[in-house]
Amino acid sequence: MATVPMASLSNGQLIPVMGMGTMSAAGPEATRAAIVEAIRAGYRHFDTSYSYGTEKPLGEGIREALEAGVIKSRDELFITSKLSCGFADPPVVVDGIRGSLRNLGLEYVDMYLIHMPLKLNPQVRRIPVAKEDIFAMDLKGVWEGMEEGQRLGLTKAIGVSNFSPRRLQELLSFAQIPPVINQVEMSPLWHQNKLREFCKQKGIHITAYSPLGAVGTFWGHNKIVDSDVIAEIAKLKGKTSAQIALRWVYEKGVSIVAKSFDKERMRQNIDIFDWSLTEEESAKIDQLPQHKAVVFANIYGPHDVVLDLDAEL
Repeated sequence: MATVPMASLSNGQLIPVMGMGTMSAAGPEATRAAIVEAIRAGYRHFDTSYSYGTEKPLGEGIREALEAGVIKSRDELFITSKLSCGFADPPVVVDGIRGSLRNLGLEYVDMYLIHMPLKLNPQVRRIPVAKEDIFAMDLKGVWEGMEEGQRLGLTKAIGVSNFSPRRLQELLSFAQIPPVINQVEMSPLWHQNKLREFCKQKGIHITAYSPLGAVGTFWGHNKIVDSDVIAEIAKLKGKTSAQIALRWVYEKGVSIVAKSFDKERMRQNIDIFDWSLTEEESAKIDQLPQHKAVVFANIYGPHDVVLDLDAEL
């Protein structure tokens, strides 16, 4: 079983630097089985969201791993979930957290994030979203609800996802409890240099999602795993292209959420901590042309609120 290093957060929490994402259309049974397998492989951070529909199978997988003795306590895990855009309304934020906990079958999560800085009609069930069903978020009111969730012990810490420096600056201007994490797309083809520097100055930890370009999704691409530059480095080091890409992201000082339900790739993705890239290898990857995988307008529709978010990230 692999051992994953930990990163220290500004509030004193420790987060495993490699986590497993659970956004998938594989279905609840496949998700549950993948969670158990991932825990056996050494994963201790699991990332989910109310909107993914994977909170229940994640909770079931955790309970199965506990019953099998793979882990001795839920406290060995770091669980992140997120506020659905349908709950991004001040009066129902705490209800959203409680709903995630019911789905998970847990008393608390380790991290709870605002999924996106926008609000959706809670009745939305398909994408792209109609223009009349998407709204600007009352960030101050929603954050107060997030803070209340932490005070109630429903989550150990709170943070955000898909927040630009401008939106983070707005949040920091009134937050009584500052965000601990900003989870954003980051990969060898989307470096987020300005955002990473801003977050470093403010003590906000970056977690990278889609570190391999969201390959296999309708919005993602395979430009990372098919990169000749990355493939050449992988061949020289006896690694996979995915491992080279993940190692590059890790060496930038961030934590990672990567998703694979394949047993072999799951283990390969976590096997990146006992070797490193040379300065020359890292520099070659630094020079790759930038290409964003997650274009929100392709998912939610080309509405003003969404276009603003894409332009900032």
